[in-house]
Amino acid sequence: MRRVRGARVPEKSKNDPVENERHEDSQSIHGPSAAITHGLLRHVGGIGESCGATALFVYVDALEGRELELAASLKAKVFCVTKGPAGKDKVSRLGAEHCLRVPDVPLTRIGRVKIAVFLALSRGLIEQGDRIVFLSGLAATQTLDTIIVTEVGREYEIFASGTDLTETLPHILPEVIERIVDIASELGSEGREGRAVGAMFIVGDTDSVIPLTRQLVLNPFKGYPPDERNILDYSLEETVKELATLDGAFIVRGDGTMETCGSYVRTASQEEYELPRGLGARHHAAAAITAVTGAISVTMSESTGSVTIFRGGRIVTEIQKPRSTGQKSRLS
Repeated sequence: MRRVRGARVPEKSKNDPVENERHEDSQSIHGPSAAITHGLLRHVGGIGESCGATALFVYVDALEGRELELAASLKAKVFCVTKGPAGKDKVSRLGAEHCLRVPDVPLTRIGRVKIAVFLALSRGLIEQGDRIVFLSGLAATQTLDTIIVTEVGREYEIFASGTDLTETLPHILPEVIERIVDIASELGSEGREGRAVGAMFIVGDTDSVIPLTRQLVLNPFKGYPPDERNILDYSLEETVKELATLDGAFIVRGDGTMETCGSYVRTASQEEYELPRGLGARHHAAAAITAVTGAISVTMSESTGSVTIFRGGRIVTEIQKPRSTGQKSRLS
């Protein structure tokens, strides 16, 4: 009830067509999204069971406290995917075995799938050939609206076929890969001090990598003990991002120790590993060094901001930066 100059003015009638139209519009905004989320949560267990999935990924940032009820017969491993801290509450609420943290930058749905699958593969949580179900959506609207069923290594759109990380990754700590992908994604999305930056990280098998490189600048890490130049040290994040503006590559040991940066890769590109059009010298160098060593390489394109991961001279996966529409991104 409203008051105007002391008079009692009745509220709009519940039968008022204008008010009813506004109510229906409000319901149309929130109702369908909630219905879609509820429907996917209700049926994802059955979908995973019917297709023989070995793993179920759920983007919990779009779950908004909802419970995930799975059939008891579903044998799939459950992993929660989040941009925030991987809290125990998120894991326990889903009955998940692990929580995978993807970079806290704008990502497309398929980009989020690529990173999460790559991180799970690097940790040995899933294997090449596993069939997985991924439930994703928008955190901004608290809506789960996308379900993807795929076989790891079968679809190039998500993960390159014929590429197996299991031979290399035991020599590289999974958290090192996760940290480097995180830094590269942030640089690709934000740049450095308002300008675009390109970078390359060569990780693992440094004894084979270093003889195939030449230092372009004085090594800024020389003389520091290993524990003071480890990429897992979050206090070095700004240092790493600043040094990424230099030409040349970072060379990082499997335990995260940064050996040097500003290194030029002298290995010639391997013709049998032809790369897609539009990729420049940085990507060809990444393909070349991983073709002749046991290292993997994470590169970031200066022109597009996309992050590309190489192993064995091939592209393992590529995470593309969402296109800007001139509005604040709601892809998170």
